[in-house]
Amino acid sequence: MMKQDTSRNATYTVDCEDFVYVVEFNPFDSGSPGSLIAYGGNNYIAIASCRFQEEDTSVNGIEFKVLKTFHHESRVDAIAWSPETRCDALPPVLRFCTAAGDKTLRVFTSDFHDQNKCQVIDGHSGYINDVVFCSCEGNDIASVSDDHTCRIWDLGGKQIAMFMLQSPGMSVAWHPEEAFKLMIAEKTGTIRFYDLTTQQAILSLESLQVPIMSADWCLKNTFRVGAVAGNDWVIWEMPRSSYPQDNKPSHADRARSFRWSKCNDNLFATTGYPGKMNSQLLIHHLGHPHPILIGSASVRSGLSWHRTLPLCVVGGYRKLYFWLTEM
Repeated sequence: MMKQDTSRNATYTVDCEDFVYVVEFNPFDSGSPGSLIAYGGNNYIAIASCRFQEEDTSVNGIEFKVLKTFHHESRVDAIAWSPETRCDALPPVLRFCTAAGDKTLRVFTSDFHDQNKCQVIDGHSGYINDVVFCSCEGNDIASVSDDHTCRIWDLGGKQIAMFMLQSPGMSVAWHPEEAFKLMIAEKTGTIRFYDLTTQQAILSLESLQVPIMSADWCLKNTFRVGAVAGNDWVIWEMPRSSYPQDNKPSHADRARSFRWSKCNDNLFATTGYPGKMNSQLLIHHLGHPHPILIGSASVRSGLSWHRTLPLCVVGGYRKLYFWLTEM
């Protein structure tokens, strides 16, 4: 039996104006005293800074401040942070990219004040499921779509490469230590790594479960890839085998998201489908047979880990929920 004390209310909760569909901590060091976080919903994106008592003892619990809100013409489906975002530059630079319900990408650039620019990138013919900046300088953006393509764009919106996929692209990931590689997860169970220089596939991983809904490349261990497929979470250890090292059923009614912790390569989180009774957040540790934390709020969407703390966030109905784990 699972121990009952794993079910927990959120460590911190922040009220929002509207539904939250997507939420992303900035994974890069932006020079700000706290962490930057972006979240979005039907037609807005908010950028906030947050600090937690676990990283700054002068803070009582959580200190949360919305820095800027942008109007977004369409539903926000994904958000990616640019490594160029710097709060300590003069003038400061805020840059991020969104995937929208109207099948376009938007690159927002701002100085956090009056200088704001939005570049719309058009080219996908299906819904865009994920987007990531895929160069150390933040010049290039990769996006994957239901149209069976991954496309690479420059900041001006020019398409510089395209990879044809065999099914919808669900996740795309870039790793700062493997700067010339891109990981693409396809719905029908294949995860491929591409060399961005030669534009060739160099390695593929296969899931025995389908469909893959979300995959992530571990920041702390470049050999580790994780995904949710069907009801299970699935882990590969490269280059041992193209088949999974480990998998376990996690969500009774299909799993939705998979994200590795940014500070511990054994820690990861999964969520179930929004709107279901059991669409909860589960936090897993590879050394433990059962989830080490079950988030008791019914989550809606979005899942992201803090850059340095074992703390993750999910979006809800007019709320952000933050869970801290002890591991």
